[in-house]
Amino acid sequence: MTLALPAAFEIGTYIVLLLILTADVIIAFKRPHVPSTRESALWIGFYVALALIFAGLMLWLGDAEHAGQFIAGWLTEYSLSIDNLFVFLLIMAQFKVPRKYQQELLMVGIIIALVLRGIFIIIGSAVIEQWSWIFYIFGAFLLYTAANQAFTNHDDEEQTENRLIRFLRRRISITDDFEGAKLRTTVDGRRVFTPVLIVLIALGTTDLVFALDSIPAIFGITQSPFIVFTANVFALMGLRQLYFLLGDLVEKLVYLKYGIAFILAFIGVKLVLHAMHENELPFINGGEHIEWAPDIPTFVSLGVIVASMAVAVGASLIKLRIDGRRPRAGNIPAP
Repeated sequence: MTLALPAAFEIGTYIVLLLILTADVIIAFKRPHVPSTRESALWIGFYVALALIFAGLMLWLGDAEHAGQFIAGWLTEYSLSIDNLFVFLLIMAQFKVPRKYQQELLMVGIIIALVLRGIFIIIGSAVIEQWSWIFYIFGAFLLYTAANQAFTNHDDEEQTENRLIRFLRRRISITDDFEGAKLRTTVDGRRVFTPVLIVLIALGTTDLVFALDSIPAIFGITQSPFIVFTANVFALMGLRQLYFLLGDLVEKLVYLKYGIAFILAFIGVKLVLHAMHENELPFINGGEHIEWAPDIPTFVSLGVIVASMAVAVGASLIKLRIDGRRPRAGNIPAP
């Protein structure tokens, strides 16, 4: 089913999103501060409401199928973006970035993510249109990513970052101290980089890795470039505020990675089944479509995504509460 929306709606959407992102950038750079819990919650509520209004407009102007695809894609990208926060927290802690300036650096990281995902969306759309068998590769890649997500911890990712940092420090003059959020400063009359450079490179490489995961995932839900791009934008817009709202709680959602891994594995299987259903490879079933391979409906995908995240977050909060009730080693009463 082809998505048919008025051209004015699509153009208007891009203009409104650009204006909102521009306002967000201005706020982050003109007023560097640590957002309060209330401020962060209000901004996240605004972005979530905006996404739901957008889905309602798609339902009104388009159809329920594509509105459902947007919701499923948005939730998938949102869950993967939350996983970004683990790595962002590690990067900020490792470089001891002052919290006052973390907003600006996160905003730059989000812009980099949007640019990278936009490039991958354009490439992905062109590839899918030419070669339907690419879904076999996307599906296999997501299954691999799901296994990696479930069995790799973020400490391993931090070790990779450390190797990158050592490489950069050997080749570029970088100070040990921040000077606000400046990228360069002057030391003994010589222009040198501040640690902001390394933080931005670390955020950029993280964004690249997550873009490689997230774009095949959402193409498993919808093949509409418009939905893919808007779902990514809506998922990333509130990421900066979510970072400050959740803070250290993100690290305590210990089962979240398993929920995300299950979503990726589910979409990977869905992509393989879709590739089988549309099969054109001559060495598989003689180049004929495999009719028994089902196409999983969008609303089944939406249900799996919501249930996976609800179970993962709920189980993490239950474990957090149970651990909080356990007596600490130093507070165990004597027999």
